[in-house]
Amino acid sequence: MSAPVYKRILLKISGEALEGHSGARGIDFATLDAFCNEIAEVHRLGIEIGLVVGGGNIFRGAELELDRPTGDYMGMLATVINGLAIQSALENRGVPTRVLTAIEMRPVAEPYIRRRATRHLEKGRVVIFGAGTGNPFFTTDTAAALRANEIGAEVLMKATKVDGVYDSDPKKNPNAKRYDQLDYTTVLSDNLRVMDATAISLCRENHLPIVVFDLTQPGNIVKVLQGEPIGTVVKGD
Repeated sequence: MSAPVYKRILLKISGEALEGHSGARGIDFATLDAFCNEIAEVHRLGIEIGLVVGGGNIFRGAELELDRPTGDYMGMLATVINGLAIQSALENRGVPTRVLTAIEMRPVAEPYIRRRATRHLEKGRVVIFGAGTGNPFFTTDTAAALRANEIGAEVLMKATKVDGVYDSDPKKNPNAKRYDQLDYTTVLSDNLRVMDATAISLCRENHLPIVVFDLTQPGNIVKVLQGEPIGTVVKGD
């Protein structure tokens, strides 16, 4: 196995990725187990791992007639539920893990403090960042970009259900073109929806590369870390 090209990473997965192939709401535990097996393998390589997970598999405020802040706060709580499930699955595999939340809930998880997070990473613990940024109107993509920059991650890995970034929806357009590499400005100007504009801008300002890849293919996380040309890389203009 070739040496990893990154020492510290921030991995972003959507809540929907935990639904599995059924698309049913909630957590598919077979999917969760497969994902955590890969994280455990990455951990054994000595890579420091930060993780941000969405909450769309449990709750999306936009689907109900709620005011936006209320819906967003409910979504933040959903990310904590997912984070606790991942923590339990990882620790069952002998991987030390901490959940840090942007909204304080001390009986459940530690409050997010940047220095505490980096210290956990240095000690070889997987750090799961819950509750987004702690503020409404910001997505978990933005939370991932923010935490990645705060902890000094070398790459933001966005795990999706497709094998990269396309110029149109590959499910609707069989001739959609997949990009191997993009720059931040093109992503923003062409509205390619890699992540939301705030997240892309934050990565551009801090020169943080983004790798968009297919989580459903076993072994892809390790392949990205070994520098194999998996998915789409978004980096400097």
